Amino acid sequence: MATHFARPADNRWFEDYVPGAVHEFGSVTVDEAELVEFARRYDPQYFHTDAEAARGSMFGGLIASGWHTGAMCMRMLVDHYLSKVASLASPGLDELRWLAPVRPGDRLGTRVTVLDARRSASRPDRGIVRSRVEVLNQDGVVVMSVTAVNLLLTEPKG
Repeated sequence: MATHFARPADNRWFEDYVPGAVHEFGSVTVDEAELVEFARRYDPQYFHTDAEAARGSMFGGLIASGWHTGAMCMRMLVDHYLSKVASLASPGLDELRWLAPVRPGDRLGTRVTVLDARRSASRPDRGIVRSRVEVLNQDGVVVMSVTAVNLLLTEPKG
């Protein structure tokens, strides 16, 4: 069941990322021209760049690069999940999986589950949040999943 943050992103701190909370947000429609442009620049495999050739592939048509799917996911995370005042960066991602093809016209949303949140032992002004990020298409199919780690400032005392 989806929950909502108690505070908006411009006043969200480490303490607002509660383990077990599930947040659903975002909506982006996959544009074919953007899909092809991204792939031509960064992942020029024929099933991403050539609609005619892609019809003969195991995918039966054009699909987005997984990296493009990740970029669209990142935009939704920045717009809706990450704090605008406390986010420090991410030391990395784990368990990245592209589970189903993303096609032109698909509408993607994001579901994020806070797995754990702990204060840093060495830097008590910040915490480490691990989140399970899932990108879903319009049919509710999970097309990408990843475990993200983020560093966030704790709420200032004042």
